[in-house]
Amino acid sequence: MTKSEQLLRIDDHDFTMRPGFGGPAVSVGVDVQVESLDTISEVDMDFTMTLYLRHYWKDERLSFRSNTNQSMTFDGRLVKKIWVPDMFFVHSKRSFTHDTTTDNVMLRVYPDGKVLYSLRVTVTAMCSMDLSRFPLDTQTCSLEIESYAYTDDDLMLYWKEGNRSLNTDERISLSQFLIQEFHTTTKLAFYSSTGWYNRLYINFTLRRHIFFFLLQTYFPATLMVMLSWVSFWIDRRSVPARVPLGITTVLTMSTIITGVNASMPRVSYIKAVDIYLWVSFVFVFLSVIEYAAVNYLSTLQERKERKLRERLPCTCGVVHPDVVSTSYSEMDFDAMQNYGMPEENGVKRERILVQLAMESDQITGHVGSSAYNNVWIDTHAIDKYSRVAFPGAYILFNIIYWSIYC
Repeated sequence: MTKSEQLLRIDDHDFTMRPGFGGPAVSVGVDVQVESLDTISEVDMDFTMTLYLRHYWKDERLSFRSNTNQSMTFDGRLVKKIWVPDMFFVHSKRSFTHDTTTDNVMLRVYPDGKVLYSLRVTVTAMCSMDLSRFPLDTQTCSLEIESYAYTDDDLMLYWKEGNRSLNTDERISLSQFLIQEFHTTTKLAFYSSTGWYNRLYINFTLRRHIFFFLLQTYFPATLMVMLSWVSFWIDRRSVPARVPLGITTVLTMSTIITGVNASMPRVSYIKAVDIYLWVSFVFVFLSVIEYAAVNYLSTLQERKERKLRERLPCTCGVVHPDVVSTSYSEMDFDAMQNYGMPEENGVKRERILVQLAMESDQITGHVGSSAYNNVWIDTHAIDKYSRVAFPGAYILFNIIYWSIYC
């Protein structure tokens, strides 16, 4: 037995029992120094924290005489021979006491029997996160400390100085989160088989940095949607240009969605980023459908144009004035004289072709020309309206989205 053990009369007492056994509950004050907040994992729904956990209580069995009233400090070897609070971390997944270069445990005993017990611990604990607003979310996590064996009848656990019992290192920072607040709370926890226990909470609030996700997710998705609008300015007859552009943007959006979900837990609700990406995907997909509609209507129009061309009498490249109704203006007459000549825009020629068919029916007395009255469809107008409708709708969606989540 060492001299310090003789001074503390370790062998004279039964330290398997708590101080003041059979009397009122022993009061154990706690304070914490948070050294680092290491990782926050959305996939595993947990966090890792390194801290200094300090306990304060009074055990008159450890009182000793001292002329100088100085305390005695010991390492972890004496801890195994006396009574110490049996604290544990509720909802912890992993935890350990550091042991480099020796066990990071300190015991300080004062002459009147007051005890300070300190240890350096790293703990990984559960944090239930609500990711419905991800990545524009704010998360609140808690580290919970409780006695394992002693109910509140035997051990009263409390924060030694309220919120001032929790101290943090100013250099603590996270790459993905901004630490907004640390604070403490105390509650009672009930277990049906054992009773009520005092539980201490270390609460901290984290706000996610959005800039990373703007660069990696939102900007690429927005650019893909804008790239899909380029097809509205490409001629509808340029199938090799418009089809690969639409397919490329659709596949790129699928890759972005897959990449985001690969690093996220498989939750059963929709996240904010899912709404943005899937709406962007719908816009890209609709641009492909828009060209499919334009191409289909253009094909129908060409078929009807061929049928009308077969019904017209041969004009040998010149349209005679007596075939045309006097209701046409000089501009229409000039355009009809150029019929058969190549034009960059086929819309005017198609309109004239329908008009010639109608006038031919009126002159020849054919019945049923009303079936061709609405043959002409301006497929260029679909692209023209899409150039305005798609950007306008997407801008409106962005205004609503950012006003809700920001």
